[in-house]
Amino acid sequence: MLRELLKAELVKAVEKIVNESYNFEVDIAPEGYGDFATNVALVGAKYAKKPPMQLAQELKKDLGDSELFESIEIAKPGFINFVVRKSALLKVLSRIIDSDNYPLNKIGSEKIQFEYGSANPTGPFTVGHGRQLVIGDVLSNVFTELGYQVTREMYINDAGRQIKLLGRSLWVRYNQLLGEEDLQIPEDGYRGQYLIDIAKKLVQEQADSYKDRWDDNVAHFFEQYAVESILQDMKRDLSELGCSFDVYFSEKSLVEDGTVKQVLSILEEKGYTYWKDGALWLKVSEFVDEDDKVLIKKDGTLTYFLTDIAYHYNKYKRGFWKVYDIWGSDHHGHIPRMMAAMKALGVHDEFFNVILHQFVTLKRGDEIVRMSTRAGEFVTLQELREEVGVDATRYFFAMIDPNTHMIFDLNLAKERSSDNPVYYVQYAHARICSLFEQAKIKSVEFKKGENIELLTQKSELDLIKRIDAFEDALRDVVRTLSPSKLTQYLEQLAYDFHTFYTKCLIVDQENPELSNARLNLSYATMIVLRKGLTLLGVSAPEKM
Repeated sequence: MLRELLKAELVKAVEKIVNESYNFEVDIAPEGYGDFATNVALVGAKYAKKPPMQLAQELKKDLGDSELFESIEIAKPGFINFVVRKSALLKVLSRIIDSDNYPLNKIGSEKIQFEYGSANPTGPFTVGHGRQLVIGDVLSNVFTELGYQVTREMYINDAGRQIKLLGRSLWVRYNQLLGEEDLQIPEDGYRGQYLIDIAKKLVQEQADSYKDRWDDNVAHFFEQYAVESILQDMKRDLSELGCSFDVYFSEKSLVEDGTVKQVLSILEEKGYTYWKDGALWLKVSEFVDEDDKVLIKKDGTLTYFLTDIAYHYNKYKRGFWKVYDIWGSDHHGHIPRMMAAMKALGVHDEFFNVILHQFVTLKRGDEIVRMSTRAGEFVTLQELREEVGVDATRYFFAMIDPNTHMIFDLNLAKERSSDNPVYYVQYAHARICSLFEQAKIKSVEFKKGENIELLTQKSELDLIKRIDAFEDALRDVVRTLSPSKLTQYLEQLAYDFHTFYTKCLIVDQENPELSNARLNLSYATMIVLRKGLTLLGVSAPEKM
């Protein structure tokens, strides 16, 4: 909040002195250089046609009467450093305590969509899917908190060759259970234990009704049964992980409702398609430095590329200003061709956005956990969640930037010590709750909002400054599209609280007014910790 107030005052000063607006940064200052620092004079020198140090002096003079600053210092080659008045810090604290909330300024109102967790419904969620689900869920929470109209969507790839293979694989497993052991899974079929479990259920329901029977109707039945069973398990996984979606979108519907046909018609009318070697191609090369791509194969089947174009055109027609697709990094090659397709359809440049996340490696001690998908062997999201718990699963997936390959340390995730970041943050919240229990036991009355002017220690003021930076952290999440900005902030907040707890006696029967001031500071910290953990989908325990 204070950074935004400071920036607003700087904007006014710049308009008065430079008579021109421009972009500049206001950041938390390095240790020993005050509370905030800005490059406003360095950037503005070319507009003001003055040396940066001269412009900095003029801006300092104009800001001298502000009630926001205790002091303003200039550092070469033109940085301006600010120390905020204690009264301004106390206003921040009062605002949070009085409202029992951290009142955030809304920075957006646009209708946007996050699409994530989308996978072929041919098996359970893997650990890789888990990372994507948490990234999408946390980003959706933060964007919603800051005012955006967010839709969470999962795309169900329920069409195409992989579904036919899935149906056939299930049929083979079903017949094997009925004694037909000579039948073999197709070469590119699905071999996981989960299909055997589905086949067992099918035998209980259908007995031998489909034994040795295979035709189009039987194929359709097994395809549908497999997809519905796996989707049911997926939704259970989602619920247990604390994720939910507003829309589950079927790939098949794009053909059934005519969207694919409409997209092909638009592209043909604009002259962006052509037939070659019996296949229909899109002129991708007219828009990006990439080869043209097939839309319809020579056997008449639709490519995934075509249905994905249709899907995004459907999103555009639904009125989203921006859509964010969260994909594994192995899909990076799909981005340029999709950008080309959006341009070909006349969709504006800001619409299509992709967040790529790197792979996950599981580690137990010094050993890497094998995660091969060959022959249906892989670590499922459910297995991970059951081993380390929902809170650690979500926090660990959120705390590493999506662009970074993640090593998920299973032993650390289960550790009950300050080395475990989720435990460290949660413990700060639980410790505050215990303070209020101590206050009740010792008959130290808590009066909300009173006596906070008695907060003068460095650890107290540092904690207020960190509390004030919560909104900045959320804006950083939006700017970088990385939930790790929130976990980093919460760990810093927990550190500052633990420091304050160590250096200051909080519940003190001998000094009830100072004790009340410190309980108020603890209360404000608890509000922010709880709100931050909630945005991560992680619990805020009262006891640990």
